[in-house]
Amino acid sequence: MYTVELKNEALLPRERLMDLGAENLSNQELLAILLRTGTKTKPVLEVSLNILENLTSLADFTHLSLQELQQIKGIGQVKSIEIKAMLELSKRINKADYAQQERIMSSEKLARKMMLELSDKKQEHLVALYLDTQNRIIEQKTIFIGSVRRSIAEPREILYYACKNMATSLIIVHNQPSGSASPSENDLYFTEKIKQSCETVGIVCLDHIIVGKHCYYSFREETDIL
Repeated sequence: MYTVELKNEALLPRERLMDLGAENLSNQELLAILLRTGTKTKPVLEVSLNILENLTSLADFTHLSLQELQQIKGIGQVKSIEIKAMLELSKRINKADYAQQERIMSSEKLARKMMLELSDKKQEHLVALYLDTQNRIIEQKTIFIGSVRRSIAEPREILYYACKNMATSLIIVHNQPSGSASPSENDLYFTEKIKQSCETVGIVCLDHIIVGKHCYYSFREETDIL
């Protein structure tokens, strides 16, 4: 169980943030600042403590819907919306931080970015990243959303946007809702097929990355297909 001790020195979190900096505040204090007010019977710090005690880790926040957040005592509709907005903003900040890197230089860095975007998806998503001659992203396009019962995408769908963007290379990324990143026979077949199709039109397929919950698989790193 996730527990945080209620301490006397944490009674004024906003003032402590101004004096000490946000990085020196506890999770309880930071959450209290976001919540702003408590309930009729509990101060905001006690409410934030109760919320944290209902979580096994802070990462649980990302999996909770608005309705599930509102089931936690002390979080109403307005506060649940504010928390979801904060989480989404945090995700976008991480994405923007990555985007400041001018070029994609490794499969690992790209995989970590895509794990933030796709690892929580309940359906399979296939995303194509179209790159210029400097390996800078021209466009990131979701090509397919669906189930594992259908082939994840056809090369013509992927290459259409490659030609439209005048891309010189591309990277394919898809998630596996099971949380595993192990490739299937269909993934192997698809990778070979997309490579051949790219070569036909003069585009380089740099990698096909599968992302799971906390792991990834890169065909470029693990095989000699690409």
